[in-house]
Amino acid sequence: MSIGNSPEDDRPPIEDDGPSIGRALQQARIAAGLTVDEVSSTTRVRIPIVHAIEQDDFSRCGGDVYARGHIRTFAQAVHLDPAPLVARYDAAHGGRPAPTPAAPLFEAERIRPEPRRPNWTAAMVAAIVVVVGFVGFTMFSGGDKGKGGTSVAEGPAQQKLPSASALPPKPPAPKPTPTPSDSAIAAVPGDKVTVKVTATNDKSWISAKDHNGKMLFDGLLQKGEAQTFQDGQQVDLVLGNAGAIELYVNGKKIDSKFEDGQVERLSYTKGDPQAG
Repeated sequence: MSIGNSPEDDRPPIEDDGPSIGRALQQARIAAGLTVDEVSSTTRVRIPIVHAIEQDDFSRCGGDVYARGHIRTFAQAVHLDPAPLVARYDAAHGGRPAPTPAAPLFEAERIRPEPRRPNWTAAMVAAIVVVVGFVGFTMFSGGDKGKGGTSVAEGPAQQKLPSASALPPKPPAPKPTPTPSDSAIAAVPGDKVTVKVTATNDKSWISAKDHNGKMLFDGLLQKGEAQTFQDGQQVDLVLGNAGAIELYVNGKKIDSKFEDGQVERLSYTKGDPQAG
């Protein structure tokens, strides 16, 4: 009696060239004399997820990007080369995910036209010319009437300049539109360390502690969300998907090039930001 194959049986077979990813990590952990709790403390990967990875269950990692990062961090903690394990995971799950392109956003910002300001100087000059011409015409016409309508050429007529009260009021100069700059971002307390974390390209798991080890934040930061942390001495960070994070420390942007899925441990103090 034949039994129909499930849709999973139609997938192309993957060559079995050794133990599975989870089995390889578990064997390396045992060989290194480490417990699951110790691996979790070192990698900041929660204990249930460590157990799931050792059973080749990556569904609890939160997606391919996080799964690749957990595999890499786990392998480094147990002294394994992470590259073959990550490559094996990519082969079994459709390849490495492509990063989100950011060029169209910056292109749109670059071609935005600036608003044109009105030319108040030209308008004021035109108004003065009109007033002077009107006063001259009035004076010339009044002189002709006083002489019985007879026009006599006696040289150029003297024209009086209009007084300040006769001129139209000067329109107030338009206030310049303030533009965001680094000075606005730099307005942070000088006696504290201030760290702003923004998930720009993708979601990321974030952990933040103060100088006493007190947890300030531990959770998932969705794309577009931000968190700001302050302490009088030091802020310690763990970024689960560092490639998706934008950092501002003490009002200055950190230009470090982090990769997607990379786990970063950083420490910042007061003054110019320096990664610990």
